[in-house]
Amino acid sequence: MQEQLFAKIQDRSAIVGVIGLGYVGLPLAMEFAKAGFRVIGYDVSQRVIDTLMSGASHIQDVESADVAAALAAGTFVATTVESRLAECDAISIAVPTPLSKTRDPDMAYVLAAADAVQRHAHPGLLVVLESTTYPGTTRELLQPRMEAAGLKVGEDVFLAFSPERVDPGNPVYQTHNTPKVVGGITPGCVRTASALYQSCIETIVPVSSPEAAELVKLLENTFRAVNIGLVNEIAIVCDKLGVNVWEVIDAAATKPFGFMKFTPGPGIGGHCIPLDPHYLAWKMRTLNYKTRFIDLASEINSQMPDYVVEKVSRALNDTAKAVRGSRILVLGVAYKRDIDDVRESPALDIIRLLEERGAHVEFHDPFVSEIREDDHVRRVVELTDEMLRWADACVVVTDHKQMPWQRVVDQAALVVDTRNVTAGLTPGRARIVALASGSAT
Repeated sequence: MQEQLFAKIQDRSAIVGVIGLGYVGLPLAMEFAKAGFRVIGYDVSQRVIDTLMSGASHIQDVESADVAAALAAGTFVATTVESRLAECDAISIAVPTPLSKTRDPDMAYVLAAADAVQRHAHPGLLVVLESTTYPGTTRELLQPRMEAAGLKVGEDVFLAFSPERVDPGNPVYQTHNTPKVVGGITPGCVRTASALYQSCIETIVPVSSPEAAELVKLLENTFRAVNIGLVNEIAIVCDKLGVNVWEVIDAAATKPFGFMKFTPGPGIGGHCIPLDPHYLAWKMRTLNYKTRFIDLASEINSQMPDYVVEKVSRALNDTAKAVRGSRILVLGVAYKRDIDDVRESPALDIIRLLEERGAHVEFHDPFVSEIREDDHVRRVVELTDEMLRWADACVVVTDHKQMPWQRVVDQAALVVDTRNVTAGLTPGRARIVALASGSAT
C-alpha cells in the first residue's frame, strides 16, 4: 500500500483532500493544486463553497486569481458533499480547534472531521491532522477511528500530524516556504506524509512521533505568549516608573546576543497565541501538573484590554470628561497589522469594556468592513477629518501601515496610542497618551 501511494504521489495521480477551507486549509489546497495534484476541498459552510466555486477567495493570503486558475485547470473543486472524501488518496484535516468557556479544548470540529474520514476511509489512504491540538490527539482520537474501520495504521493506512504554521499577512513566509514539521504513528507514516508535503513545500522536518509534532506547535506559540506577557508587564512597570517602554526595548534590542525583541500592546489576538498554550495547560492538568508560566502569561495578556480602557478613562478624566457619554473612535480592530482577521482581537474586548462604561464607540479599519458578534453587526466608519474631530478620544489598537497617522494626530483631540505609531510624527492638535511612557504630550 505504501509503495502504491508513493507512486501516486510521485506521478501526481494522487487525489488530495483538504477538510476545512479557512486560513490554513485553503492556502494548503492551493499549494497542492499548483504542484499538479487534483484537490478536493471539503467544508461544511455552503457560503465558503459558493465563494470558492465562483472563482473568488475569502482568505486575504490567497489570490482569487489562483482559485479561478485552479478551477479552470480542473485541479481544484470545493464541495460540501462528504462522500467525495472517498475519492481521496490523502486527506489533510485543517479545522478549527477553539477553547470552551472553561478554557478546555473543544474538539468537536476535529472529531467531526475524523468521523467523516472514518466513514470513507480505504486501504492506501494517508491522513494528516494539521489542526493545533494537545499532545496525544492523533494517537488517541484518530488512530482508533481508522482501526475501527478495519484498517491497520502503518500498513493499510498512514496517519500523521503536521502542525500548521500560517502567519496571515506575512509578506515573506507563506505555506510553500515555511518549514513543515511531520510526525507519524510509524516510520512509514512519517515517510509517506513527508513525501506528500515535499511535493509543494520547500523544507520538511520529520520528528519521531505525532506527540512531538503536536508539542512543537504548542511550544512555538507558548514561547511567544510568555514573552509577550513579559514585555506587557514591563510596559506596566515602565508606566509606573515614568519611563518610555519603547525606548527601553529598542535599546535592549541593540544587544547582538541573548535578547529577542518583543513589543507590548493592547492584548494578544488571532487563533493561535491566545489559545494554543491552553491546550498544553489542559493536557498537563490531566497529568496533575500546573503550567505556571502559561497561566501567568495568560493572566497578564488577558488583562491588557482592561489596562488600555483604564488609560482611556484617565486620559478623558484629565480633560474633565467621563467615559460615560464620551465618543470613542477605535483605530484598527484586526488582531495584528495589515490583515483582516479579527479573531480573538483585543479590540473586541476594548470596545465591549468601553461600552459597558457608557461610551459611544465607533471603529475604523481599512481591512475590516464589519464585526459580527452573535446577532449583532458593527460596521466600519469612514476616517474623515470630521470623524476624528467628533471623537473625544481615538484609541490606536492595530498599527496598520496604510493608516494616515499624521492626519490622526493633526485632527484628533486625544489619542491613546497602544502601538507607538505616533512616535516621530510632527506634533499636531492631539494630546498623545502612550501605552507606557509615564507621561502625555
